[in-house]
Amino acid sequence: MASRNGVGSDGLEGFARTFLLAACTKTHLDRYAEGLVNGTTPGHPFAWDDITDMSQQIVEAASIAIALHETRDLLFDRLSDDEQQRVTDWLGGIRGRRTPDSNWILFRLIVETFLETVTRAGPAKEAQNETSVLSRLDDWYAGDGWYSDGSGQNFDYYNAYALHLYPLLQSRMTGAPNPYQSRLNDFLDDHQHFFAPNGSPVFQGRSLTYRFATVAPLWFGDDLPPGRIRRLASGVLKNFIEREPGALLTRGWHHPFPPMIQSYSGPASPYWASKAFLGLLLPETHPVWTATEEPAEIELHDVDRQLRGPGWRIVGTRTDGVIRLLNHGSDRAAKSPEPDPLYVRLAYSTHTSPQFTPDAVDNQITIDGSSRHHIQRITTDTSAYTDGPVHVITTTRIEGAAEVRTHEVTAPSGSVVRAGGYAIAGDSRPDTAVTGEKATTTRPDGLTSSIESREGFTTAKVRHDRGTDAFGEFSATPYLEAIHPGGTHRYTGVVRLFRATA
Repeated sequence: MASRNGVGSDGLEGFARTFLLAACTKTHLDRYAEGLVNGTTPGHPFAWDDITDMSQQIVEAASIAIALHETRDLLFDRLSDDEQQRVTDWLGGIRGRRTPDSNWILFRLIVETFLETVTRAGPAKEAQNETSVLSRLDDWYAGDGWYSDGSGQNFDYYNAYALHLYPLLQSRMTGAPNPYQSRLNDFLDDHQHFFAPNGSPVFQGRSLTYRFATVAPLWFGDDLPPGRIRRLASGVLKNFIEREPGALLTRGWHHPFPPMIQSYSGPASPYWASKAFLGLLLPETHPVWTATEEPAEIELHDVDRQLRGPGWRIVGTRTDGVIRLLNHGSDRAAKSPEPDPLYVRLAYSTHTSPQFTPDAVDNQITIDGSSRHHIQRITTDTSAYTDGPVHVITTTRIEGAAEVRTHEVTAPSGSVVRAGGYAIAGDSRPDTAVTGEKATTTRPDGLTSSIESREGFTTAKVRHDRGTDAFGEFSATPYLEAIHPGGTHRYTGVVRLFRATA
């Protein structure tokens, strides 16, 4: 099925993103040279549409520019003068084009920088654009290495896919140092903890179908041990290659899963995963290739880190390799008119997915179906939201491997209050149990989710769904329930996600 951009744009997307992989591996370049010439020849049956304001061509032009720069002596320099002119004319269509006020501003910067290196045209204009772009990045900088993707609380893997990645790729084009290398190093000090020992990344944020693109910036850090970088990158790649049958990446996580796909993603959009292979641009003698692989921190000890930039906390347990992201700071409300399951949940993990259904209960506190959208950040452990007469303040406290979630709820009398734990999914219906005020669901491999009342809740239940979870066809969510007496009342539930062992 085509994306909202149409079949022609989707075809360009497939070309550009796989061209990036070819540039990293230095293979099949004759094929891409032919496609490049055909795509930029007006009137050709396979000619690309011109770059226009806000168009998907802006995104794909950046991948083409990076690939051309990294293979310049093998491809671009071997084109005829007329062919080179047609390529630069098409890319040059990006000048002056409007983009969303987000990571997209970096695409135009990359293309204009490439054009400057091959045409020596308009350096003053390009320098002015660079100053404007870097200034906007400064506006979005939240500290400790983290950017919001545009104004608001939009924290996600676009820090890895774009906001840190493109400045360093631009520095490769110009030969100048990355102006934000110290920010990148700070980001990677946190980012390294987003990957479980089995190679699964934390499932949070949009465009997750790019899968192992999440590791792209790791290759370019200065502070992480090089053996650990390779261990993380190879682990993530192995996780996806072994779990998805066939040679092609589909629009999903481990298998096709349409509910998690954004409308802008065409059939070949997952091939932004090619960014994971940027490490191949580093020389064979680089320490990331010569050093012995060494374990990630989660393989050595438990992890518990406060991420003040995005308002998150990362908690991981060494015994089972489960990593959880506790969210009191990211909502994407500035860009999403409705609560987005990829941003507003109280927690995410490396082993679970949010439920893609409007009335889901997983990792939420809901009052008569109302749930948080605009998160009012208080600390990395506490946040609030207001929706009409409903006001909720939630605090998460860590007790060993458990999350103790306390909710101060102000709501009308008779309101139904529900609080959910993590959803467990698999190829068969998970086992469930309800005992008193505790609900539990377990997968055959031992992955277990539970929630137990400590205060306020009166009933424990399990909800079953099908086709709503990226990790499997059948899912089950344990949750607690109570009838609100009116005014302000406190509810506390103990949430656990762990892998049980025999």
